[in-house]
Amino acid sequence: MSDLRRTTLYDAHVAEGAKIVDFAGWEMPVEYLGVRAEHLAVRERCGLFDVSHMGQIEVVGKGARDFLQATLTNDITRIGPGQAQYTLLPDDNGGVIDDLLAYALLDRFLLVVNASNIDPCFARIAGLAPDDIEVINRSPDVGMLALQGPAWAKALTPIASPEPFSLAYMEATEAHVAGVPCLVARTGYTGEPGVEIMCDAAEAPAIWAALMGTPDRPDACGLGARDTLRLEMGYPLYGNELSRDRTPIAAGLKWACDLKHGGFPGAERMQREAEEGTPEKLVGIMLTEKGIPRGGCPVLVDGQQVGTVTSGTLSPSLGVGAGLAYVSAEHAERGIRLTVDVRGKPKAAEVVTLPMVDSSPRKEHHT
Repeated sequence: MSDLRRTTLYDAHVAEGAKIVDFAGWEMPVEYLGVRAEHLAVRERCGLFDVSHMGQIEVVGKGARDFLQATLTNDITRIGPGQAQYTLLPDDNGGVIDDLLAYALLDRFLLVVNASNIDPCFARIAGLAPDDIEVINRSPDVGMLALQGPAWAKALTPIASPEPFSLAYMEATEAHVAGVPCLVARTGYTGEPGVEIMCDAAEAPAIWAALMGTPDRPDACGLGARDTLRLEMGYPLYGNELSRDRTPIAAGLKWACDLKHGGFPGAERMQREAEEGTPEKLVGIMLTEKGIPRGGCPVLVDGQQVGTVTSGTLSPSLGVGAGLAYVSAEHAERGIRLTVDVRGKPKAAEVVTLPMVDSSPRKEHHT
């Protein structure tokens, strides 16, 4: 018998013809009609992802904001009820336990963490919390869907109340979707406009079915397209670009670290690295000849290794091999020529600006 867990949408994925794989201990859809088709559907129209494997941790108590200010890297005092913030949970040495989204709600904070890090995040936060702060793991009870792409509102409006148009990026509100009480947030991991919808796990199939039954139904999308979409944007993935081995500074996430006020674990190390620099930096790379970089491929200059690819793919939007890599700081400037060793074959590449695709606000198709 398999020990892998399933979301409440598993049967819906099978019915849609998904290819199911083991992901962080879950049986999850990696693709339906193909990664490239699903990727382009999100860039051009709209796609729907099951992200119910993600974790949800509530932090409740009168001093919850002050506690999180001293526990997470970003300045959580800058967000009020109905707003979200990207932040990181550091260990005592400034390494990354996880990157996450923190939602300020009326009576609590909700932290959405990566599936593989639910237990470490809960243990860390609960272990640091004072007696008057309650930390609750809601992960088993919450279903989560990501509706992403320029036509997201066109797909959602027929089944949502109130209408979601008024939400700005990184805002959240309580709403009903297909009659189900939900938290709808203007967040996502694709670089496209869209929402993430959180609800009682048992109700997630009803929302999935309702969205798939609308006249402007989204394409069902798997984790393969989610990965290629985030990679083109230069969004880090825990276990690839982020780990306890490095602080967020080397990953280019200084903007998500409140170094002005500090006070969180590892802040002094991060401040020092921000001032003095880090030996390696995370960069985008693009091959200038045919080939596909993969995680673990050595990055070379004049035959000497200067870095390692952390994530790589054939970019569906650009049609070329692209990836993220940690390289020595002196080789991290845009336009520097590199070589990537792809299965023993040298492939010419260069450092590129992130994101790799246009990040300007895209027109949203409301009607």
